[in-house]
Order: sequence, then structure tokens, then C-alpha cells
Amino acid sequence: MILDEGAVRDLLRMEDLIPVMARALADLSSGKVVQPVRVMVPIAEHGGFLGLMPAYGGALGAKLVTFYPNNQGVPTHHAVIVLFRPETGEPLVTMDGRLITEMRTAAVSAVATKCLARPEASVLGILGSGVQARSHLEALRLVRTFREIRVWSPRNARAFAKRFGIRAAASAAEAVRGADVIVVATTSQTPVLFGEWLSPGTHINAVGAPRPTWRELDDAVLRTARIYVELRDAATRESGDVIAAGRVDAEIGEVVTGAKRGRESAGEVTLFKSVGVAIEDVATADLVYRKALGA
Repeated sequence: MILDEGAVRDLLRMEDLIPVMARALADLSSGKVVQPVRVMVPIAEHGGFLGLMPAYGGALGAKLVTFYPNNQGVPTHHAVIVLFRPETGEPLVTMDGRLITEMRTAAVSAVATKCLARPEASVLGILGSGVQARSHLEALRLVRTFREIRVWSPRNARAFAKRFGIRAAASAAEAVRGADVIVVATTSQTPVLFGEWLSPGTHINAVGAPRPTWRELDDAVLRTARIYVELRDAATRESGDVIAAGRVDAEIGEVVTGAKRGRESAGEVTLFKSVGVAIEDVATADLVYRKALGA
């Protein structure tokens, strides 16, 4: 079976994906998933990377993904996911992984937001106006009710705001000051979110800067926030922000299972720093495959 992006789009729904990601993260933190750290091959002359991401957690598969952060006019990420029959190793399905990468990233942030954001959170600030901004807007609206949503990006904030009926902010600071939930989804390699802008009780989902030398959060954010990740080994090797912080307070899967605590007070600042892990892609692909079979 081969499923292109259109077929994946017809089968995958965010409201179905969020609980699947919660289970995958819980299994990951409970030791039920076999998953090596991602292999990244730099394509230096073209400013890109090729990643290999295998995992086994009930479903067995791997994603091949390219990341070209300077792409203009085409997506920064392209991917293919292959699933295999765990009992025999036979290939089951090959599917496009670009949309899966986009949607599972936001779905995981929605799991973190559901666990960590204050229940009454009502103001959302988004830094970035690309596919992750769009996907996060959809996903986070499923776990919190927002009365105000602001977006800022260097180029396309006005068009994004008009398309989705939200407010374009004149600066990053304006977008996030007073926000209860913040999404950082840019391609910046240097900090775009600063601790001085944060209000007590804010929850942050930061999904960019996926390389050890890149940052999207300044030191004040890292000092202030309680830091949650998908997987300690992955975050401490791949995230420049987590490396700079020098600590991880918990994995989101540990919060899902109750093994670790989430938010402890209304004034606490929480940060979910995502790098993306293979079981998210394999579990999502398995969901798509089962839907394609009518299961």
C-alpha cells in the first residue's frame, strides 16, 4: 500500500491523533518503546539535514525526513514513513510523512498543553506563521478555549491572521505579553522568546531550534520555567535550549501516567520543549494505516 499526502490528509484527524500521541508518550516514558536516538546527516553544501528515525512500540516503522530550514516556496520538511509487520518484518505501507510530521508535532504540544496549561487559560500567543503555527492553532483549540489569539512573524503574520480570524501583533513581545499559552514555531537559530515578556502561570510550547547549537529561548526563560520534554536522551542531545538549561524536570509521558507531577501552582511557568521523536511518527502512521484498512 502507498499513501500520498492527499490520502493521509483524508484519513488523519487531529481530534483522533491527540489521544494517540498521549498513549505513545506514556509508552515511551514507561519503557515500552524501542527507539534509538535519531541519526542526522548534514547536507552542508545545501544547508539541509537528512534524519533517520526508527521505532518499535506495538507498531514497527521508520521515518526518513529531510529538514531544509532555508527553503522558500516549498516546505522545510519532507518525509516518508514505512511500516512493517512486527511478526515477520514484511513491509505493510509506505506513506508521505510531511503532513504527519506537521500534525503529530502539534498534537504532542496539545497533550503537553492539556497537562500543563492552567485550565482557565484563554489567551494564546504564537510566534511564527508557517505550517506549525497553523497546525498548533488547530490542535490547541481542541484542549483549551481561547478568547484571544495573537500571532507574530517577520513576514507573514498579517496574512496568517486574516486567514484564521485572529490578531496580528506588531512584535514578538506584543504577541506574547499577557498570554496564558505561547507557541514558539519559527526557524530562528537564536532566541525569539525572552523571559522578561512572560507572565506568571504561562505555559510555553517550543518546537523549533532542533539542533544542539540552535536556540529559540533566552536564558531567562530557561531559568524561570519548569522544563518538560518527550524523551530525556533526545532532548539533551538535540536541543540547544535544553543543553543550555542543563536540566530536564520531567518527560510529558511521565506526567500522562502520573509518575511525575505537572503544574503545581497557578503562577508556575511551564515549558514543553519538543524535538520530535520516532514513536510519534510510527504511532501516527499506524493510525492512518488502520483507518485506510477500515479498522
